[in-house]
Amino acid sequence: MFDYFENAVFSVTVCDKDGVVLYQNAVARERDGDVVGKNLYGCHGKKSAEMIRHMMETGASNTYEVVRDGKRRLIHHTPWFEKPADTVAGLVEIAMDLPDNYMVIKK
Repeated sequence: MFDYFENAVFSVTVCDKDGVVLYQNAVARERDGDVVGKNLYGCHGKKSAEMIRHMMETGASNTYEVVRDGKRRLIHHTPWFEKPADTVAGLVEIAMDLPDNYMVIKK
């Protein structure tokens, strides 16, 4: 199977419904180290863990911007689903650096 995300310029991390990391692409491994098989609840604070549980229970997504080391980064968490029951099977995190000239265009 072709790994579409391995060489993407943004990070991708996937966990199962229990929070166990199933997949990281190269950018995610470089950013966080290889955490496949580890539980993400162990590396997040209480507030983040509550948000993760909420997304797992409701199927909601979460998007925010963070600044680290002077770089702006867009983070998007979204559930993935098991078929045919459409139950939440886990979460996908996509994180990308935003360019310095990034701006929001409102229409």
